[in-house]
Amino acid sequence: MNVIDERFADIQLLRYELKGFSELSLRQKLYIYYLSEATLWGRDITFDQHCYCNLDIRQMLEAIYRHNATLSENEEGRALLTYLKQVWFASGIHHHYGCQKFIPHFSPTFMETCLQQVPKNELPLKEGEDIHDFIARMQHVIFDTDSLSKRVNLTKGEDLILTSACHFYEGVTQREVESFYESMREQHAIHSEAGRQQRQPSWGLNSTLVKQGNVIKEETWHINGRYGKTIQHIVNYLLLAKTYAENDGQQHIIDLLIDYYHTGDLSRFDDYSIAWTQHTEGSIDFINGFIEVYGDPLGIKGTWEGIVHYLDREATLRTTIIANHAQWFEDHSPVNDRFKKKQVTGISANVVRAAMLGGEEYPATAIGINLPNADWIRAMYGSKSISISNIVDAYNTAAHGNGFYEEFVPDSETRQLIDKYGDLCDRLHTDLHECVGHGSGQLLPGIDNNALKAYASTIEEARADLFGLYYMADREMLSMQLLPHSDAYKAHYYTYLLNGLMTQLVRIEPGHNIEESHMRNRALIARWLMEHSNGNITLEKKEGKTFLRVYDYDKMRADIALLLAEIQRIKSEGDCEAAQQLVETYAINIDPLLHEEVLQRYSHLDIAPFKGFINPRLTLQYDEKGDIIDVQVDYTETYCEQMMRYSQQYSILAT
Repeated sequence: MNVIDERFADIQLLRYELKGFSELSLRQKLYIYYLSEATLWGRDITFDQHCYCNLDIRQMLEAIYRHNATLSENEEGRALLTYLKQVWFASGIHHHYGCQKFIPHFSPTFMETCLQQVPKNELPLKEGEDIHDFIARMQHVIFDTDSLSKRVNLTKGEDLILTSACHFYEGVTQREVESFYESMREQHAIHSEAGRQQRQPSWGLNSTLVKQGNVIKEETWHINGRYGKTIQHIVNYLLLAKTYAENDGQQHIIDLLIDYYHTGDLSRFDDYSIAWTQHTEGSIDFINGFIEVYGDPLGIKGTWEGIVHYLDREATLRTTIIANHAQWFEDHSPVNDRFKKKQVTGISANVVRAAMLGGEEYPATAIGINLPNADWIRAMYGSKSISISNIVDAYNTAAHGNGFYEEFVPDSETRQLIDKYGDLCDRLHTDLHECVGHGSGQLLPGIDNNALKAYASTIEEARADLFGLYYMADREMLSMQLLPHSDAYKAHYYTYLLNGLMTQLVRIEPGHNIEESHMRNRALIARWLMEHSNGNITLEKKEGKTFLRVYDYDKMRADIALLLAEIQRIKSEGDCEAAQQLVETYAINIDPLLHEEVLQRYSHLDIAPFKGFINPRLTLQYDEKGDIIDVQVDYTETYCEQMMRYSQQYSILAT
């Protein structure tokens, strides 16, 4: 199987291999198959959550693609095809990472000409809308740069709801949203039963907040509510998957998830999350639902995502060591004892192979995941972490020999360290970040989960990254046989700083600031460390090019400890003012001259700054009697074939 596939715009598509899948039992393969179908059915939800017009635009562009066989034969046609591929990749008209609206490189006239070849019944016309009004509506959304310009806006001083195109809110302002959920949290606190377990439901996680007249209300996402038709299909395939589950615990988890999908009750989602966290038996697991809140500028609403995975047993030996030492990591953390967990419970960590990606995890996906997100569940029941080995393997295969480090690392000694230990250290940092980083620390009594507001995601990712960075350099990594040499961590310290200070800027267009939470986190850490290093970390010029220098890695680790202690304090105390100060000072603004230099140097390497994946296609195999005898894995489906098939096979929300 060839890992590297199609490339367009700033995207390189890759393929991931399902190693070991053929060795699973038929029952296990069928469990994965039906969980995968449930995963693929969530696609339309993610499109609609990203922006209200995404499904209409996708349907229109796909109709043009079907009825214009000569698109690739002229410049504007190729530009429209690229735009469609970008919309598929980002689940909408905004960049999946930068959140800015795509700029079309075809004209409104060309689009209108293409639409003349499309049957009217294949276009998403509103009731009473004629084709001319439809075209005008689509042209306004696509070509007007001031309309829906950013999916998630985090600019200080602006109304983050009114200026964000994400479709979690309708007709409400930021102040109204914050007031609505603050009132809900206060009401729950007043009426909670005495002595009842201290639950803190993630209010607003699974609903659209709408204003009708003067009334603000939630439209909950469940079978009988918004997205109900799609959720019904997800539930149907979860029920089929349940019949092939490996054990009773997995069946119970599916029952709880289905119950939540039926009711939309967040307390039932908590029940599901607790059971999912505690259950660690079996080789196969999945994530399915409204999970991460990065797509909401206020960090309240969960974007739909799905992933199915199975155990990579050999690689899991590494994460098992980390999980078994979770209390040691917590006890030896350089943070104030008030913010440490006295007893770490329920930490589990596995290395897995992805079998199917969906929703917010497709085509771009995480390499590690730690859930659940609710701090009170983490404190009382623990968490589960995964590192996805076949995704990491695909990234590493694509990166080797591309000339990146030869361009940006000035000395051969550091390059040799990176060549020798870089991949191993990347994996270890991901494991430490997900397993014990996110799982570490505690909120002080009475601190609300949403205390850090729009800064919460950046602070949390920085906290987990710093935890991993701090322990990368610990001598115990050698004793635990997690690293082979005492200098290995230096490879990761260097590449992490290089990325945060310079090379991640290749993902940002000139004139823009850093918007995405993970990028803000890395910039915050790297810039804070350099500013507080007293000359230990510098950016120096050599032959007109800027290079990173680190003179003392031990001192760098000491500074990492200081920043980790402060960021843990910020989270534990809910210090929003300090969080804002850190993020606004270090994580957002970009030096335009350095940015221009990095973009120019990177352009000569001809490397796509973003990667994503084409899913393998799973199909059932039958014998002559009609009985299922196997699940076949196929890697030959092209990107366009896959996307068009998904729109035909898994779309019910699109009109």
